[in-house]
Amino acid sequence: MRWLILHARSRQVPVSAAAVALVALALRALGGPEPASLGTVVLVLTANVAAASVGLGGWDPALERTAAIRWAPRRAAHVLLIGAVASAALLAVQATGARLAPAEVVIRTSAGLVGLAALGAALFGAQLAWILPTGWLGFTLLMPPPGGVVGEVVGWMVYSPSTTVSTATPWALLAAGTVVYAAAGPRG
Repeated sequence: MRWLILHARSRQVPVSAAAVALVALALRALGGPEPASLGTVVLVLTANVAAASVGLGGWDPALERTAAIRWAPRRAAHVLLIGAVASAALLAVQATGARLAPAEVVIRTSAGLVGLAALGAALFGAQLAWILPTGWLGFTLLMPPPGGVVGEVVGWMVYSPSTTVSTATPWALLAAGTVVYAAAGPRG
């Protein structure tokens, strides 16, 4: 049990959890009687994933590469836990009476964002893992998506979950990000 506490501290879990809780409290405090826009929901989920993504690497990448334990299952579990916590925080706010988004939208968006964060950690390192989810969010909200299937892939965050492509894209991002990060680890 002690190793779990040490691992959580080395991955900055207490600070990340506090940031996620503050974002959730701010969302609840600022929410009004009308439903929140989908843009607000994906912004909050992106903030949650970005806050937790700094924990995708430890203080010493060389130490992780030489450790005598198998990191791949731990890394995969960490990615999935970030996604679960990011969506659970938003769903908890919704359970208090706030009208945000359907649960399937929250879960699929969280899955895609955490997959992007895992890819970001593998490509740029844990301290810059937030770049891919934040960049994709910015592109999605600021640029008009192209039409057709490409538009559904690029704008999956704001498309209805009733389309196959906009539902498959975040799950593919989660799978790719988890596999790449679990196998390669954060860039050192």
